[in-house]
Amino acid sequence: MALNFFDQFMSPVFLGLPLMALALTLPWILLPTPSSRWVNNRLLTLQGWFINRFTQQLLLPINTQGHKWALMFSSLMIFLLSLNMLGLLPYTFTPTTQLSLNMGLAVPLWLATVIVGMRNQPTHSLGHLLPEGTPTLLIPVLIVIETISLFIRPLALGVRLTANLTAGHLLIQLIATAAFVLLPLMPAVALMTTMLLLLLTLLEVAVAMIQAYVFVLLLSLYLQENV
Repeated sequence: MALNFFDQFMSPVFLGLPLMALALTLPWILLPTPSSRWVNNRLLTLQGWFINRFTQQLLLPINTQGHKWALMFSSLMIFLLSLNMLGLLPYTFTPTTQLSLNMGLAVPLWLATVIVGMRNQPTHSLGHLLPEGTPTLLIPVLIVIETISLFIRPLALGVRLTANLTAGHLLIQLIATAAFVLLPLMPAVALMTTMLLLLLTLLEVAVAMIQAYVFVLLLSLYLQENV
C-alpha cells in the first residue's frame, strides 16, 4: 500500500514510450491563442490583463536592463501554473513533481542570471561574496559560506517546488483513501474526512499558484542582484 501512494509520481509510459513530452506540451495547447481582431473575447482579455499585471509587478524593482527577461518570466509563470493546476485533476500526471524537471528549469535560469552579473558588473557581483565591514579573520570563512549559499540557490528552487507539490498530492491521496475505507464502517467520520479533503484540495489549488509565483519571483530577485 505504501508503494502505491508513490505510483502517481512515476513518469507515464504508453507502449514503452515516455509521455513526459506530451505532458509538457499539453498546457500550451489548452491556452487560448491571441487573435488579430480588434475586440477579443473575455478569456483572452483576462489572460492579457493577468500577464500585464504580473509582469508589471514582477519587474517593478528591476532596472530597465532586466526588462529583457519579461517574456521569459511571464512564459515560465504561465507554464508552471498550468502544469501545477492540471496536475490536480483526476487521472493526470504532474511533471513538476519530478525533481529532474524542476532542476532542469532552475539551474540554467539561475546560471544565466549569474553570467549576466559577471558580464555586466563583475565587481558588484563578486562583492556579494564578501559583506562590507567584515573582520579580516572572517573573510576566508565568509567567502566560502557565501559561495556555498550561492550554489545552493538552484537546488533550493527545484527542491521547494518538488517538495510542496509532492507533499500536497500525497496528503490528498491519503485522505481520499481514508474516506473511501471509512465510508462503509463509519459514514459520519467518512463525511467529515471528505469535507477535510475538499478543504485540502482548495489549499492545494492555492499552493499550486503560489509555488509557481515564488519560483519566478526568486529568479527575478536573483536577476535584480546582477543587473
